[in-house]
Amino acid sequence: MCGIIGILGNHQAAPLMVEALKRLEYRGYDSAGIATVSDGVLDRRRAVGKLVNLADLLVTDPLTGFAGIGHTRWATHGAPTVANAHPHRAGRVAVVHNGIIENFRALRAELNGQWESETDTETVVRLCEHFLDDGMSPKDAAFATIDRLEGAYALCFLFDGEDDLLICARAGSPLAIGHGEGEMFVGSDAIALGPLTDTLTYLEEGDRAVVTRAGAQIFDAEGRQTHREARRIRMEATRIEKAGHKHFMAKEIHEQPQTLSDVIAAYTDGDRIVPPSTYDWAATDRVQMIACGTAQIACSVAKYWFEALARLPVEVDIASEYRYREGPIGAQTTALFVSQSGETADTLAALRYAKGKARAIAAVVNVAESSIARDADVVFPIHAGVEVGVASTKAFVNQLAVLLALAIEAGVARGTIDGPREAELVAQLRALPGLVSSALGIEERCEALAHRLAEASDILFLGRGPMYPMAHEGALKLKEISYIHAEAYASGELKHGPIALVDRSLPVVVFAPLDPLFDKTVSNMQEVMAREGQVLLVTDSDGAAQASDGVWDVLVMPKVDPVFAPILYAIPAQLLAYHTAVHKGTDVDQPRNLAKSVTVE
Repeated sequence: MCGIIGILGNHQAAPLMVEALKRLEYRGYDSAGIATVSDGVLDRRRAVGKLVNLADLLVTDPLTGFAGIGHTRWATHGAPTVANAHPHRAGRVAVVHNGIIENFRALRAELNGQWESETDTETVVRLCEHFLDDGMSPKDAAFATIDRLEGAYALCFLFDGEDDLLICARAGSPLAIGHGEGEMFVGSDAIALGPLTDTLTYLEEGDRAVVTRAGAQIFDAEGRQTHREARRIRMEATRIEKAGHKHFMAKEIHEQPQTLSDVIAAYTDGDRIVPPSTYDWAATDRVQMIACGTAQIACSVAKYWFEALARLPVEVDIASEYRYREGPIGAQTTALFVSQSGETADTLAALRYAKGKARAIAAVVNVAESSIARDADVVFPIHAGVEVGVASTKAFVNQLAVLLALAIEAGVARGTIDGPREAELVAQLRALPGLVSSALGIEERCEALAHRLAEASDILFLGRGPMYPMAHEGALKLKEISYIHAEAYASGELKHGPIALVDRSLPVVVFAPLDPLFDKTVSNMQEVMAREGQVLLVTDSDGAAQASDGVWDVLVMPKVDPVFAPILYAIPAQLLAYHTAVHKGTDVDQPRNLAKSVTVE
């Protein structure tokens, strides 16, 4: 979601901050701004819309200074306007903020005065200025302000007259400090800081820090000075480039054979599943899987795998609902949390609710240094690399691969999978990258079909068994980037209501590999065609031979064991959505109103 950059450097800060913020564009934003201190004087510039608008403003109205803070904002409190854009300023202090201050109304009532914005963040700078007026030092004023805040935040303070000082803090939203030669940096993630430094210190929950060019003093939530380890990051892990593709999403779709190969290699050894982290699946009697968005769909697929392969009961919860329903968590229950960023606010809050109640907290994440990874008892990385497109592609497929590997491991541990069956499954798992590469050959057909899909106002996706959550994935992808209303249903539910929507104007995408449920899916498909619904059948060559009569069109996928079909059938879900969005001319990588990393509830 929102992005933060802070610099105490030896060069003009403004151009460096704009470049850093460009690297955070993938997170989603609708305004941007920077503030600097030059010769002791604090000043700022802000603009609505894309960063190019801020860059243009800085050409006509430049900011100088070697110290500064910058921000890309995704609107929560208040519309995207210059007044609501960050940094916010009150007198001698400016602040950038990710997250939500939950008690801002109470603080506003206490402070009174005239307010320039609709944001919760303005409360932070007004409170800090209040403490400065009481004679406090910048450090003490910032710390006193932080003590009064409730909610989730990553904060960075910059002060008039202080060109060698940043105060920063985190609670529920990530923040890292970067170390340079006589320079220091603050960023909301490693990607922002990658070109500036390869050495980072991640603040832990409740930490606050006093940053100068000489280094950082870090204090824990109790106010005690503490040490946090500085870590070297791999520079390739922060590289963002399209590699000749028109969009990051296209690049990431085509990277999937390689990223899938990478994760499978990390979770297999010979003909066995050997995850990088060990876990005793035999000691658990139930799994609760908790996630949001696409990650929750991955969990819904994994439910079929764990129950079929390991005979292990699974409940799947939407993270934003999980802790509020106060469902029972058994002492032998494994709580498994899935998040691409590892910072998803709802998922992180759900994890903290489950901690101490479940047998263990497991995390499936892409970012090893993320909050969810640090709070978990056991971590299963997905090895997808940096994913920039808001609509998850390679991270989703790698989440599926990891969850399938864990289901196989659980089956072995629980005695439902013997050695020969494990070897067979691992062999087919290793073949998946090649099958995904072959499946990408349908792209030209998807591009042609997208012209028809782009004309629709509504689209229906159907599937049975593990294809049912994949239908949800297809509908979600289409909604996210093409803005076409799409719904997904289990095929057998069609006659219980949704069939009322079917007419000749409604495209219906049916995911139906030739599996044990194929005939039942075809029967439901016939119900659609009897009402002139336009069926796009996604199946393999055998399925196409049996059921293509009367359909609008067919996408033919490579043949695969039904266990592995969800991973393969992610490809048409992605390509149909991508090319429909391209045909409509929408912003594929940064669709409206969405953010890559959702760090607010």
